[in-house]
Parts: sequence; C-alpha cells; structure tokens
Amino acid sequence: MLQVYLVRHGETVWNAARRIQGQSDSALTAKGEQQAFQVAERVKSLGITHVIASDLGRTKRTAEIIADACGCNVTLDPRLRELNMGVLEQRPLDELTAEEERWRKALVDGTVNGRIPQGESMAELAERMHQALNACLDLPAGSRPLLVSHGMALGALVSTILGLSPSAERRLRLRNCSISRVDHQQSAWLASGWIVETAGDVSHLDAPALDELQR
Repeated sequence: MLQVYLVRHGETVWNAARRIQGQSDSALTAKGEQQAFQVAERVKSLGITHVIASDLGRTKRTAEIIADACGCNVTLDPRLRELNMGVLEQRPLDELTAEEERWRKALVDGTVNGRIPQGESMAELAERMHQALNACLDLPAGSRPLLVSHGMALGALVSTILGLSPSAERRLRLRNCSISRVDHQQSAWLASGWIVETAGDVSHLDAPALDELQR
C-alpha cells in the first residue's frame, strides 16, 4: 500500500486580504510561515521520503520548510498548481461585479463545465492533479511522498477520489496547512485503487488563518 500525504500551503498575504490568487502568487504571511513550521513538526516523524510541490512560490516555500524537517529535497511539479482563475486572478473578492461573481461561483456551485474566462474548468484541474498523484506510483517501493498544493486543487483531487464529479458542489474545506492522506491499496471492503484515509486535519495548528474566518 502506498500512502500519500497532501498539504495545502500556508496562509498568504492575498488569502488574508481576500484576493483571488489562482496561478498568480503571493508570499506567505508570518502566520503562514508559522503554519508551515507546525505542519513540518507534525509530519517529520512519518517517514516522508519525497516532498513534491506545486512550482508556485507559496507552495514552494511551504514545501521547503517541510522538506528541511524531513531531511528531503523538494521536487517541483507544475501539475500541482492551483486552478487557473483567468481574468479574475489578483482581483479582490469584494470588488467583483455581479457577472464576475457568477463566473466565480460557477466553480463551486455544481455548474457543469463552469469556468472563469481564460481560466480552467474543474475537470481540467482534476485531470492534472490525478496525473501528479498517479506519478507517485512510479516511486521506489517503500516511498512515502508528501504533496504540497492548493485549496481548490486538493479539493478537486480528494472529491473526485471519493467518486464525485469534478463540477460537483464544493463541500470539502481544506484549510491552510491542513493534512490529508490518500492510500493506493487493494481491499475486500473498499474499491481498489486510491481511497481517502483522512481529509483536512488541522489539529497541529494553533489558530485559524485569516481567510478561514467567517465575515
């Protein structure tokens, strides 16, 4: 059985400011750095052998902190990038027009093939995330990889492993520096292949990130 740990990056400046990031980038806040060190402390005893991250700055920095604690190098994989949010990238959430908000909501409300102009669909996102996950099957026997990615991206991956459509209503919350785990296994009582062991664990964090607070 292959166990793969999934970590969302730490809080960023734009998370806290409620700006749309997508594949644009924003640095970790002081809280985000703290979260990264806390998740590193949590996973350093798990026998992680590979740390593989999206090539965006916020995931790369989170991965570097984790890899240092685990004694690993970081491998970058652009397939682990966040959803491309097209023309809405870098825009403050509170300044979207009614039409722009409809584009954004189409990504999370069950709209089939919803997408922001010049951006990706959830199906396209899920496809490349599964490609990145399946690449872990080619690692040497005994490997225990950890992937560092993004909220929408990891949500699409975990939800589709559970059998949901990529465009299903988004109902899985994966907070900054949460840990999930998926296993590739054969079982008499579960479907063969990838299964979800845990999702969104934040018991190692001491306070919520600013973007998680209800407003």
